[in-house]
Amino acid sequence: MIPPVARTLPDVDVTIADDGLARCGWVGRDPEYLRYHDEEWGRPMHGDRALFEKITLEAFQSGLSWITILRRREGFRTAFASFDPAAIAAYDENDVARLLADTGIIRNKAKIDATISNARALLALLAEDGDGALDRLIWDFAPPARPETDRPRVLGDLPAITPESTALSKELKKRGFRFFGPTTAYALMQAGGLVDDHLTGCFRAAAE
Repeated sequence: MIPPVARTLPDVDVTIADDGLARCGWVGRDPEYLRYHDEEWGRPMHGDRALFEKITLEAFQSGLSWITILRRREGFRTAFASFDPAAIAAYDENDVARLLADTGIIRNKAKIDATISNARALLALLAEDGDGALDRLIWDFAPPARPETDRPRVLGDLPAITPESTALSKELKKRGFRFFGPTTAYALMQAGGLVDDHLTGCFRAAAE
């Protein structure tokens, strides 16, 4: 059963559901969204393949809601060879046609083409700088941890872009990555734990 939102806390965008836990107000009531917020969002993410997957999914999310992507994540993993960059880099026109017919993903040719191009860019980065190169590059742009007194209270306090996300986007574009602007970069930084944007009052904020 989807737990109804019982009440909100004053002066912060946090909701308390029937389980008694306060969560960031963007989570809503979808059980998959609840699980994602509680177990994944904002936790430090490492590993070239894991981060490549996140880059890809964030790019596909552009113009859509994240829950739309989250519900199709397993479909994306199947379609894109569990985000093995070597496998994706070898995709040809037949693979693009297959992906455009796959109802388990978002069928956007520009984003599919960008994913293949990004896999090739990742392989070039790994060939140049070795295993962990994407991980190191991305985490080099993590900003200093903010003081707890500066934790955001309402959704309006959350930026869409920051100087760090702009710089990260610029660096990855220089490395050949596509569909990765400053807004997408900041979404990656939030989801991957480079920044902690759990709102004041959220139980995850208290646990960090």
